Amino acid sequence: MTKKPRLTLVDPQQTAVVLLAPPANLNKTGRDLWQSVMSEYDIRDSGGQQMLQQICEAADRVHEFGTIISRDGPVVRTKAGPKDHPLIKHELAARSFIVRSLHRLGLDVEPIRAVGRPTQS
Repeated sequence: MTKKPRLTLVDPQQTAVVLLAPPANLNKTGRDLWQSVMSEYDIRDSGGQQMLQQICEAADRVHEFGTIISRDGPVVRTKAGPKDHPLIKHELAARSFIVRSLHRLGLDVEPIRAVGRPTQS
């Protein structure tokens, strides 16, 4: 017969939250976002972590696109005349994905705090 594991009480003030390291494939922008989100929210489920990884990868792409657009300029010259840089629409789509996905994870809502003096009890 196997022994049941023994349970011990843990003092919540003595425990520290261990942050999960960002995935290795993320660049600086994605790693910074991962660490920022994980420091504020405790995402432990694999689905949430996978979504956060996709969001952070998109943040890396937005940074890459922004760098290229800054280098080339927002308008490029073509045979047909000036046109918006082709990466602008991809940058906008990635930004939209990030905002929608953060919302789906519920990371865009802050608790409402009462305004005014605290009530006396």
